[in-house]
Amino acid sequence: MKLFATLLLLGLCIATFLWWRARARWRARYIDAYPYQKYLDRYLAARRPELSEAQRKLVFGGLREYFQLCRQARGRRVAMPSRAAHEAWLEFILHTRRYRRFCARGFGRFLHHAPPETLRSPGIAQDDLKRAWRLSCRREGINPQAPRTLPLLFALDAMLGIDDGFRYQAGCLPAGPVDTGGACPLHAACGGVCAGSACRKAQ
Repeated sequence: MKLFATLLLLGLCIATFLWWRARARWRARYIDAYPYQKYLDRYLAARRPELSEAQRKLVFGGLREYFQLCRQARGRRVAMPSRAAHEAWLEFILHTRRYRRFCARGFGRFLHHAPPETLRSPGIAQDDLKRAWRLSCRREGINPQAPRTLPLLFALDAMLGIDDGFRYQAGCLPAGPVDTGGACPLHAACGGVCAGSACRKAQ
């Protein structure tokens, strides 16, 4: 009887683990497949008329990547390193019903937007950006301590020539901000962070 109970508990644990893994894969596929450009392109075009359709497509790729970072962070805050992707996110939030449905399916919770100035201290905002840097590097196979290139979200604004965008340099790590107009990802401010009912805890 004791052996049966042990085997039953083990089976339940394995089933729970497999269900959790399957759900995580489904959410990742949902975030990747979501038609951001279909629903948001004309709004981003109005906000950023200088961007071509191909450039806006790149922005939505950055937004997709940011949502994957938030999913992988499992409730911890993640800074938004790109102003262009941040603006696409803001446009999405304005479509409340669609955004709420997206969050429920992609994260299992509502993903709130929290500007950096609402955080308790500058150090917390820096931690959120460091988390974005580590997760981005891991997803793109970049060594976060010795990067030879920048992940998409950290390179996006410079690639698009966004005048008021956020710019970073890969080669400056682990030093402080550089003097050439860029900044180290581990020291720069950013446009906003994800937050939510399960997204309050700093790492």
